[in-house]
Amino acid sequence: VQLVESGGGLVQPGGSLRLSCLASGFSFSTYTMNWYRQASGKERELVATIGSDGGYIDYADSVKGRFTISRDNAKSTMYLQMNSLKPDDTAVYYCNFWAMEDYWGQGTQVTVSS
Repeated sequence: VQLVESGGGLVQPGGSLRLSCLASGFSFSTYTMNWYRQASGKERELVATIGSDGGYIDYADSVKGRFTISRDNAKSTMYLQMNSLKPDDTAVYYCNFWAMEDYWGQGTQVTVSS
């Protein structure tokens, strides 16, 4: 099982980034997938969830209306479009799924700063 995040970087407040999570080694299309984030000195928090076929989507209140989660099962890839970024969005972002245990990627750093 492998989850590889990409797309992070440094962006100014109000800017946008699109994160990707490329999955391999498991049947991606059959699992609910999640984006989490962890800011320095804080606990890891759930940002967004998408059901196996994209029919179920949920967001943390802090990102509703600004972030959009999506997936392309043909490409075994999940995305997180992040708009109107704020300094409080600065964190390492991880993709995740649960199959008898939690599986995590290595994370991608997002820094929102002027």
